[in-house]
Amino acid sequence: MTASPVADTTDAEKETEKEPQPRPGTGGRRAPLILRNRAFAAVWLGQVLTQAAVRMFQVGVSWWIVAYAVPEARGLASGLFMAVCTLPAVALAPVVAGAVARIAHRSVLRTAAAVAGASSAALALWAYGGDLPLTTVYAAGLALATCQAFFDPCLTTSVPELVDDADIETATGFELSTQSLAGLSGALLGALTVDRAGVAGLAAGCATAYLGAAVLVASARFRTVAAGDADGAAAPTRRRPLRRILAELPSVRRILICFTAANLFTAAVFVVIPLYTRSVLFGGGGTVALLEASLGTGALVGAFTGTRVPGRPTVAGAWCLALMALALALPGLFAQRPVVAGCLAVAGWCAGAVSVRFVALFQRMVPTADKPGFFAVMQAVLGASLPVASLVFGSAGDFLSPQTLCLVQGIGLLPAACALALLGSRTPDPAVGEPAGGER
Repeated sequence: MTASPVADTTDAEKETEKEPQPRPGTGGRRAPLILRNRAFAAVWLGQVLTQAAVRMFQVGVSWWIVAYAVPEARGLASGLFMAVCTLPAVALAPVVAGAVARIAHRSVLRTAAAVAGASSAALALWAYGGDLPLTTVYAAGLALATCQAFFDPCLTTSVPELVDDADIETATGFELSTQSLAGLSGALLGALTVDRAGVAGLAAGCATAYLGAAVLVASARFRTVAAGDADGAAAPTRRRPLRRILAELPSVRRILICFTAANLFTAAVFVVIPLYTRSVLFGGGGTVALLEASLGTGALVGAFTGTRVPGRPTVAGAWCLALMALALALPGLFAQRPVVAGCLAVAGWCAGAVSVRFVALFQRMVPTADKPGFFAVMQAVLGASLPVASLVFGSAGDFLSPQTLCLVQGIGLLPAACALALLGSRTPDPAVGEPAGGER
């Protein structure tokens, strides 16, 4: 994916729209962020559409593989597909960081959405035309994941260009809720669309969402933010190499290591759900939609309530991981559909709450000049475990029951929860931040 390094905004477009003043008699109350900041609302809706599309595609194709396309070794085939979909965020981290740092953020976001839309449209036309090779679907998944690998960290980096500093945490909550909305809408539509319209209908729906997102992003106005404005100090003249960013933020580095280990077990849920549905619950696409929607609904609620969880981020995160471990393990003991759906909702809430607390922490701890590289590195570090988890749990699903895999997920999360709890005394509070340069 290429984009011109020349800024694509005029001087007028670099200014955010002025927020409306509170009306007389309202007591000075401000409207919700997405109502008083049209630029942020447009970009946020664009993210909802892109992440919903990629999630819908992943859920739909995973169910298509398990239920229709592969008669044997379904676990390995679906695990391989999910691994392919998680590779770009890891492999392209340096490229993404460079693009986000050099190219106008609106250009990156718009181009990523447009290319993904074109790829989805091409797959839809191929599927409508006749037989669809499995390798072609894998290639389409890789293309969409590559576009999303550019879109997500670029949007996170551009939050200060869309909102005021006082609104950063609120904007972060909206941004992270996108993942939950995407999981919810993608889960509801993915498997059901495959059951009714096949991969062709799935790809056509994704193309519509991506192209709509490109239009929304193109309509938004971004402003230029000087590094010193957010940090209260002059920005460094040169960006530090990516390999030094985490080395100079020791507390952040330890937290990311904990969550990378946790992701080895949490990410497997996307492979386990289709296998559990077919082999344990004996359900169809509607059951997959129910379980995925439960996970997405929980994450959505967690994204909006995460800032209300008391305690330091590391302590709150440790408790959330412990609760998630219990929620993921229980379906291994109780195979009733309501129990499984409820457990997934709890696991999703834990994931959403943890994400809001820690991304807001990182937004304030990481210097502005380092944010393009940091968020690309963060995505790569956290995503490094996803291909491994998909392949390991997918392959194991051909030999072990899905209920056993649920128990393994829950047990595997406990060491990460304990490690995060031990970091409590070493990690600064979100409002304090951490000076770069390593340990003192």
